[in-house]
Amino acid sequence: MIKEFRDFIAKGNVMDLAVGIIIGAAFTAIVTSLVEDLVNPLIGLFIGGLDFSGLSFGVGEAQFMYGNFITAAINFLIIALVVFMLVKAVNRIKAIAEKPDDVEPTVETGPSELDILIEIRDALKKG
Repeated sequence: MIKEFRDFIAKGNVMDLAVGIIIGAAFTAIVTSLVEDLVNPLIGLFIGGLDFSGLSFGVGEAQFMYGNFITAAINFLIIALVVFMLVKAVNRIKAIAEKPDDVEPTVETGPSELDILIEIRDALKKG
């Protein structure tokens, strides 16, 4: 059973998945900081610092905090937009890097020697 577990862990797919999760967690911190520290303050300038997190209704301590949900939904949309723009930029850079440098144009060389001989043979047969 230990051997099977070791073989399972050693497979490439499991290791790739682990690396992906670790890189994803680090990337999440970067995107979250970008949105919270740079994008949200810019948006706050345009909407006058409007904060939905305090919106709620209910009785006494039983409060329905729908403002937090609105804030989370707006943050999700902003994060999704930022990630979309980052992926689009990375794909553009990748396409430029993969583009072949200068493709030499093909030069027309004309008919080959064999083509000319075949034409001569056909002309002799006719005449």
